[in-house]
Amino acid sequence: MSPDFMILVVIVVFFVFTIYGCWYNSPKQKGKRGEIWVHEILLQLPEEYHVFSDMVLETGNRTTQIDHVVVSKYGIFAIETKNYQGDIYGNDMRKEWTQLIVTDKTYRNGRTYTYVTKNRFYNPVKQTLGHVYKIRSFLTDWPYLKVVPIVVFAGSANIDSVSSKNHVIYDTELLDIIRGYKAIYLTETEVVSICNIFSQKNVRTFVDDETHMRNLESAKRDTIFSGICPKCGGPLIEREGRYGSFYGCSNYPKCKYTIQ
Repeated sequence: MSPDFMILVVIVVFFVFTIYGCWYNSPKQKGKRGEIWVHEILLQLPEEYHVFSDMVLETGNRTTQIDHVVVSKYGIFAIETKNYQGDIYGNDMRKEWTQLIVTDKTYRNGRTYTYVTKNRFYNPVKQTLGHVYKIRSFLTDWPYLKVVPIVVFAGSANIDSVSSKNHVIYDTELLDIIRGYKAIYLTETEVVSICNIFSQKNVRTFVDDETHMRNLESAKRDTIFSGICPKCGGPLIEREGRYGSFYGCSNYPKCKYTIQ
């Protein structure tokens, strides 16, 4: 085997592992791994609990994706999974939450530098409350049914700074939270009926992630055409700027959404 061929092999292997590393550590793949981990946790529930994971419900010409739904005689649990690291800051009212990652690196000269990475993501409590609303829209025959929203962090994130009246928990708390609900709302027959409804309404087999994202963009455009800010829900108003007129959120500067 020639030295040139060996060098070529090393280069190819390097690029393959680099590409694989970028793919493996992408937010989408991290999210998928978190969902799989939470699914495995939910399978530890007794047989009277029925688990639906990665469910996509069709609502008109739009779709709603829910990470996990658990159906039982004690109610329904709508679960949103987040696989994050770092410190998480947020509350029920904020439109976006903050992820803060602090990393210390020491170099050869012995000096240590601290790097801070700040990311924002949509409030997962608002997200799961929206899922609760969608679930209820399919189950109008049970207007008093308990539907519990849960946000579970499956990664190494620290959520001690999160303030919420809803369940925002670590994955190690998930089973105890679900099993803590003891009041009975459904008969066994009703549980089967609701499971059948979800099985019929779940279109995940026909809707891939790309189609779901297009549906979300379509819903966003519909909101804009209605004169509503898709970021915070405030009215869009016409403004004059340096490059001409544009529409901006009336909640500026708190919300800086604009559209030409």
